[in-house]
Amino acid sequence: MSIKRIGLNTVVALVAGVLVAAGVSSSTVLSLLIQAIIYAVFATGVGLLLRQNGMVSFGHALFFGISGYAVGIMMQLKLMPAEAAIVVALAGVAMLAFIMGLIIVRVPGIAFGMLTLAIGQMFYVTASRSRGLTGGADGINIEWPATLFGVSQSQLLKPATLFLVCWVTLVVVMLLLTLLLRSRFGSITEAVRDNEERARFIGIRTLIPRAAVYALSATVTGLAGLLSALNTGFVSPENLHWSVSGITLMMVVVGGYKALWGPALGAIVYFLAKDILGDHATHWMAIFGIALIAVIVFAPTGIAGALAKLLRGQSAPGTLSKVLGH
Repeated sequence: MSIKRIGLNTVVALVAGVLVAAGVSSSTVLSLLIQAIIYAVFATGVGLLLRQNGMVSFGHALFFGISGYAVGIMMQLKLMPAEAAIVVALAGVAMLAFIMGLIIVRVPGIAFGMLTLAIGQMFYVTASRSRGLTGGADGINIEWPATLFGVSQSQLLKPATLFLVCWVTLVVVMLLLTLLLRSRFGSITEAVRDNEERARFIGIRTLIPRAAVYALSATVTGLAGLLSALNTGFVSPENLHWSVSGITLMMVVVGGYKALWGPALGAIVYFLAKDILGDHATHWMAIFGIALIAVIVFAPTGIAGALAKLLRGQSAPGTLSKVLGH
């Protein structure tokens, strides 16, 4: 895909977000879309790790929750303005994840997933018991200032405005990741993912790129955690629980991780399914589970892969003639 095409797609996506914010008058629908987009950013981070490193993390909720805790605690202690706290929290998540990555990306396969699960649950238990700092199981309320980045809180927390903030964040993250993965960094990480031994043979130091992907994935997830904290004004140990990582992995599988936008699509589909099925079925999760199994069996590359295949089939010369038997 050319740079021009990427730029055009970005503009179209931004315009689409503005049209949705202007066209949807229901605060309930906008609130649902806000949650979906926040988890779309989260799923993008998880999908990035799977796409570039070939690794499945069961503990990415750690970065989702810890970014909100970091901002909340810094603001409670009045260490710095909220804007600076957001930047410091993201930088802290990136640094923590990179240091962790230097150690845990050496562990292959399912052992890596179990290790991330253990680390995530360790932080979950710590947050649950550190009542003096984190509020324990009750969590903490985040008192956002009257203005944030020059925008009044009353205006920022309106559903339409917050939807636009989350949507623009998702689009910008997609744009930056697309450009990054088209660079030499993307080529190196793909080479390491496909054959680490051969990458070492041609002179690539594989540890740093893999740790960098893990840190980048965690930073995107941390950004989703900050959006969630802004949306709810609250963070609790439940944000750190492994089940949050598990649900996000379901979104990644449903959407498909081979396309960068697949996990985000999976998150939106999940929340729409949750809202629609939840109104008609008590055990809606069982229905979604059956749909998940169907996707794994019949469309291993997810909805994004199936759509891409369908579009390629439609654009292929002579496809219509073959279908008609001519």
